[in-house]
Amino acid sequence: MFKEMHDLFQWAWLIPALPFLSFLLIAFVTKRSKGLSSTVSILAILSSLGMAIAIAYSVIRAGAEIVEHPAIVTVNWLNIGGLTIDFGTIIDPLSAMMLFVVTLVASMVQIYSLGYMHGDKGWSRYYAYQSLFASAMLGMVLATNLLQLFIFWELVGLCSYLLIGFWYFKVSAREAAKKAFMTTRVGDFGLLLGMLFLYSKFGTLDFVALSAAMSTSLQDIAVVGTAGYITVMAFLVFMGPVGKSGQFPLHVWLPDAMEGPTPVSALIHAATMVVAGVYLVARMYFLFDFASPEALQFIAGLGAFTAIFAASIAVVQNDIKRILAYSTLSQLGYMMFALGVGSFSGSMFHLMTHAFFKALMFLGAGSVILALHHKQNIWDMGGLWKKMPITGWTFFIGILAISGMPPFAGFFSKDEILANALQNGHPIIYAVGLFTAFLTAFYMCRLFFVVFMGPEKPENHPHESPWSMTIPLIILAFFSVVGGWVALPGHYNFAFFVHYGELHHVAIDWFLAGISVIAGLLGIGLAYAIYVKNVISAESIVARFPGVYKLLKNGYYVDDLYLWIIHHIMGGMGKILYWFDINIVDGIVNGIALTTRGSGKLLRRTSTGQVQMYAMVFFFAVVVIFMVFAFGEGQLSALNPLATLGGVK
Repeated sequence: MFKEMHDLFQWAWLIPALPFLSFLLIAFVTKRSKGLSSTVSILAILSSLGMAIAIAYSVIRAGAEIVEHPAIVTVNWLNIGGLTIDFGTIIDPLSAMMLFVVTLVASMVQIYSLGYMHGDKGWSRYYAYQSLFASAMLGMVLATNLLQLFIFWELVGLCSYLLIGFWYFKVSAREAAKKAFMTTRVGDFGLLLGMLFLYSKFGTLDFVALSAAMSTSLQDIAVVGTAGYITVMAFLVFMGPVGKSGQFPLHVWLPDAMEGPTPVSALIHAATMVVAGVYLVARMYFLFDFASPEALQFIAGLGAFTAIFAASIAVVQNDIKRILAYSTLSQLGYMMFALGVGSFSGSMFHLMTHAFFKALMFLGAGSVILALHHKQNIWDMGGLWKKMPITGWTFFIGILAISGMPPFAGFFSKDEILANALQNGHPIIYAVGLFTAFLTAFYMCRLFFVVFMGPEKPENHPHESPWSMTIPLIILAFFSVVGGWVALPGHYNFAFFVHYGELHHVAIDWFLAGISVIAGLLGIGLAYAIYVKNVISAESIVARFPGVYKLLKNGYYVDDLYLWIIHHIMGGMGKILYWFDINIVDGIVNGIALTTRGSGKLLRRTSTGQVQMYAMVFFFAVVVIFMVFAFGEGQLSALNPLATLGGVK
């Protein structure tokens, strides 16, 4: 049976290849036909989804066999002077889960876009970018080594740039695309350095080979204080996920990424770019485990800080997409600190469930935005539940899921993370995560109560979205309900397949789960009291704490700080470097050029073409050489009198 499955796994490369083929067909063949372009793109991603489901089913059937022995297929790509690099595919429970999540969300986004992007002049270009984006993320998931992953990693970054700035005629969209591209480049530079150091030490970038090398008793040499070489490499590699997954302080690009079409936001925030960093840390977890405790402690601390930092900002935002964006930042912090505290399964489980309900809420927000003619301020909305029942009910399911209410998907994944944080000896991080859960329930219900249950605006004339948009909402709502049930106690639950190290079956701690549910209910209750019953006045709270409100509203002024640094410090350095470039670098180059030109002019005078001149020069040269040798022998005789007497020479 396993051999038959392995035959299926050998065709896994088709999963990213089909969307890439779709991209090529749209770009070079069908771009003039909107209907054909979208059909090609959707059929390609649905085919990839079908293959991903087949592979996931085969992985489940394989059981412990595939957990212990991943199916790896490689071909030689480069072999130069001892440098051998293979490209291939790796199928294990982690990659199988990611393949299903990415293809499912990408499929729903592309079908949803039939309604949302209807009439857009860049229709074919949009679907071409969507196909390339999905292909890049799927290729990254299947990568068997760091170099292959890095190639697709950079392609994911390029696609995000193209899709965030899709409406390039808008200045804000162009600037947001550049901001995302440049910010993530900072992290990618560290990742590239980490790759180079890893190869210099171990002579390979292959995941399996690196894991085997680090599992041995390898001596780690201290290079920075007490930090070892492996620890430094772990921090460098982690810089890439800090940028891609929007961890502080490289989080600033992600809220501005809302300038792209809403379906793009759903894809980026749910299943592709932002989870690429979390996936890389999980795939390279053996590196961070070997480098512990420094690296894992840092990941846990930074993730927890990012979670509460972003959640506090989301509390006062008014743009529906920016609220969801800061929510994504906070949930990514959850995934990161889960990895840091040793909750590998919990982190990957939350990655999966978050993809379902976050894609659902972004697409639900897009449905609202389209119905209200692209209004995005929540205070311009209200009373939409009656006019848009499918959007309202599915969005409500997403709210309950992200708030951690049972039996929805977010309850199981968030509870596992919080329980592992406390049980593994991180009470402060547990407390931060619990308070973040309270804030999450509060600001997400604030959004829902204002948009769907608030006073209806007479100038609005909303209507339910077409079937192409509501069907993906219903499908994602279904997974937001049942997606967490795969973690229910049992021998073959989620943790059995997706785990690191030895498997430890842990039952749900209902006491801790109850505490997290209470925290979520308190957040929901507070939002209900303020924004539905008006028991507490939101305006009075703002008036009482204007400084805090302004600080949160402006995102702790991190963007302003970066702009100040760029304009003043880096601007001054730029002027110095400009002067140095003009006067020193250019002076040296121009001086060499002038010297060469002057010597050329001088030598040119000797090339007259006259034989008499050449003969005279030759004659004088012979005379000079003769005199030099004669003078040299005279000097030698003066210094050595025996030479003239026939003595020793």
